[in-house]
Amino acid sequence: MLKHWPEGAQRIIDARTVAQALDRQAERLERRMGGEPALVLAVMTGGMYPAVELSRRLKLPLRLDYVHATRYRGGTSGGEVDWVRKLDRLPMDRPVVLVDDIFDEGYTLEAIATHLLHLGVPELITAVLCRKMHDRGLPRDSVSDWALEVPDRYVFGCGMDYHGYWRQLDEIWALTD
Repeated sequence: MLKHWPEGAQRIIDARTVAQALDRQAERLERRMGGEPALVLAVMTGGMYPAVELSRRLKLPLRLDYVHATRYRGGTSGGEVDWVRKLDRLPMDRPVVLVDDIFDEGYTLEAIATHLLHLGVPELITAVLCRKMHDRGLPRDSVSDWALEVPDRYVFGCGMDYHGYWRQLDEIWALTD
């Protein structure tokens, strides 16, 4: 077994399915933005993977930047939102696509979105790779767009980590119940 690999982890979504879902998500986002230049804003660290993958697929003039806020700090359960990098200014002439890895309870994404709206962003689109299916936290439709839905299990890969590791995987794995 690989070092730091969680025992009994199961692959739940293969790389091809992830890539196809990102293709479809990019098409939806492109239509929504109507060909206009946009700012893709990754939520670090998990949002880095889907932000890069979406940016590669979007056929629009893009700027890339990031914010860093977390509730997990390398663990498997969330706490208070901790800001590591908070933007004070943004270009106000373009839509902002805020990209994160997963919409679990939604509180981190909501805190960042609220901050961006207070800055005066003209249009804010929230996009996540995965939307976790459960009834905790914010309503599941609180996020503008998602590529995949995952079960209510701890998942990792494609930006999501297991104790800080395995974000780079191009497929999604889950811990056993």
